[in-house]
Parts: sequence; C-alpha cells; structure tokens
Amino acid sequence: MYKKNPEMNFIEKFTYFFLKVLSISLQNISLSNQVTFSQNLASIFYHYIPKRKKLAKHNIKIAFPNKSEKWIDDTLCKTYQFFVFNFIQFLALPTSMDNIKIKIVGKQIMDNALKKNKGVILISAHFGSWEVLGHWLGINGYKLHGVAHEQNNKGSNEFFQYKRELSGIKHIYKKVGLENLYKVLTGKNILGLVSDQDAKSKGIFIKFFNKPASTPKGVGLFHLNTKAPMVYGLCIQTGFQKYKIEFIKVKPKKETIESITQDYTNILENYINEYPEQYFWFHNRWKTAPEQ
Repeated sequence: MYKKNPEMNFIEKFTYFFLKVLSISLQNISLSNQVTFSQNLASIFYHYIPKRKKLAKHNIKIAFPNKSEKWIDDTLCKTYQFFVFNFIQFLALPTSMDNIKIKIVGKQIMDNALKKNKGVILISAHFGSWEVLGHWLGINGYKLHGVAHEQNNKGSNEFFQYKRELSGIKHIYKKVGLENLYKVLTGKNILGLVSDQDAKSKGIFIKFFNKPASTPKGVGLFHLNTKAPMVYGLCIQTGFQKYKIEFIKVKPKKETIESITQDYTNILENYINEYPEQYFWFHNRWKTAPEQ
C-alpha cells in the first residue's frame, strides 16, 4: 500500500501537489482535448526546448546511418509526439485506460514461466508504452515488482510511485539492495527490470545497432543465480488508442551474462527497427566506450 512521504521540502510538496492537480484535471477532460494538449506540448518541446534534442538526433543517426536527414528529423518529431502523449496518458491513469484496446500476444509464455514457481524476470526497455504494460499486468493480477531509480525530487518520486501502484503493482528502488531483489524471485512473483540504459564501467558491452553499448548485468546475474525464467515484455502502440502487448521468451545461445544480454538486446533492436519513433532516444545510450 502506497504511503506519502512526509519528509518533503516545500519545492517537493509543491511538485507533488502540481502533478496531482494536473492528473485530476487530465482525467476530467475529453480524449480529444488530451490529444490537442499533448500535440501543443510536444511542439513546444520540439521547437523551443532543445535539451537532449541534439543527443536524440545523434542517437537516431547512429542506429540508422543510411537514412536521410528528413527521415531522421521526421522520426525525432514523431518521438516527441509519442512520448508526450504517453506521459499525458500516464498522468490521466486510471481513466485513460477505459477506452483503449489492447491485443495480447504471448500471454502463454508468461503464464508458463510463472508455473515453474521460481519467479520470473520480466525484461523491458524505454520503448513503447511501458506504463500501459505495467498497468495491464497489475489490473490482471500479475504480481509485478518493478525496479526503478529513485528521483532526486521526492515530490515527483512519490507521485510516480502512487500512480504506478494504483494498478496493484509494487514499486522497488534499487537502493533496497540485491538481497531484497533476489527475494522477489520466488513463487508467482515477477521482477521487472528496464535494461536498456548506459551502465558505465559496471556494465557489459554488447552490440546495439552494431555499436558497443554498456548494458546492465542485472538480468544475467539474477537468472544465473536463481534459474528464474526470463521473459521480454513490450507494449507497442499500433494505432490511435490501440496497443499490443507482447511477451517473448528469452533464449540465449549460452548461459552467460554476455549471451543473455545480447539476446534480449537483439529483441529490442528488432522492435525499434519496426517502430523507431517509439524508442526513447533522449538517453545517452552509447556514452561509455569500451577500453582500448
């Protein structure tokens, strides 16, 4: 059960209050107004707030070196539109889920993995509508424990935790320690790991769009130490108010951290090739270079 943190300063309390008021407001306006609001906001970010825009464009060029400048600019613009609308939809939870259609592919893969009673490692990425994926799992009775980074602003931190736990999922911060994360991997529990960001010197280097990318070792370590099955999960927007959740069995060629990490990264890359505007290009994915 979510409990609000009383140890917030004025700025953090204001942030929480602002997000709560915005959330309530968005839940009480029509879908068409939500769309208009998100389009206008995306346009403002794209044209007037350049933070990370240059980085995002650079990342798209790395992934798609043979695409034209126009294609790259169009994809970047669509990326802004996609993620701003998804954030608006997240703020409007749970009412924003009322009128969407979700197709589920591979549900049996997840259910069969859970039958082993070893817990399941659910791997995902900053791709598509990951909040819809988590919400769907929660309202359908899956015992998801999502691992997240704790934000510096306690107000936004508390709000996002509150929103995500509305569906019944659990929010776990990395700071709780590995021992507590390992405890999740029992019975019918699901440990959710978003594993597609730069892991600095602690990561393992695998190929992501044919370029070495430092990637967290967590998925591989959890699997090798517990033998918990691994499932990759994504939620793709296939049309207006239409989504597809897919569960894919992770089947590495070898039982090694490198092979496991490369296998699920290949899954992600295949989906990005099909839906490039649904990947969060704003992260410095190739920041850490391997030592020469």
